[in-house]
Amino acid sequence: MQAELPPLQPGTLYLVATPIGNLEDITWRAVRTLRECDVVAAEDTRRTGLLLRHLGLQKPMMSCHQHSEARRSGDLLERLSGGGTVAYVTDAGTPGISDPGERLVRRILAAGLRVESVPGPCAAIAALSASGLPTGEFHFIGFLPRKRGARRNELGRLADVPGTLVCYESPHRVKALLEDLAGLWPDTPVVLSREITKKFEEHMRGTPAAILAQLPQGGVRGECVVLVGQSRRGGAPEVGPTPPLPLSIDP
Repeated sequence: MQAELPPLQPGTLYLVATPIGNLEDITWRAVRTLRECDVVAAEDTRRTGLLLRHLGLQKPMMSCHQHSEARRSGDLLERLSGGGTVAYVTDAGTPGISDPGERLVRRILAAGLRVESVPGPCAAIAALSASGLPTGEFHFIGFLPRKRGARRNELGRLADVPGTLVCYESPHRVKALLEDLAGLWPDTPVVLSREITKKFEEHMRGTPAAILAQLPQGGVRGECVVLVGQSRRGGAPEVGPTPPLPLSIDP
């Protein structure tokens, strides 16, 4: 017999990770938190509304996105101070990880209130685990600068960072990023992961130039995760041999 689950704690902000593609990736705990909380704060109430309807839930929602996070945090702080429970979700994945939520969490903690994570999907971790690159040590960058000069400078700064580099990239800029990698570290193993957990999930593995040669002429679709191995990137050598990944594509 399953033990009775504890109720949500009053005055707590729950950071609820939501599916990054496949709706089956929602956890039981996430569903229960969304069902039992007083209000759902969402990056996009329209997208979250679709998820809630899929789960058979009807909850009051309030918008809290990148441009309203500072203002909305005051409203949420007032609710939490009164003993309410708030579930915060972004469009997909884990709040605060290259998504809104960081400023909200800092303000809630500064007020002496509780913040609790309800873990689940995260594109960076999903891509890393399937990459074939070393996972014992990695460095998450988020999004690199959009402008080529600033991006190349940032990559140069990261050359000596140990472990696998993991970054997010727009499908419209991923070709330019691969070109930068080909110029800076032509022999380093790279993995381009896209459409993770979705029907057309794909992992392209090889050198930057090899992956560039395989890109469709019309460009790629879907948000991308780019992973860069440390071997032949510069900086301290990896522990143990890490041969370059052969070019491969997982459909």
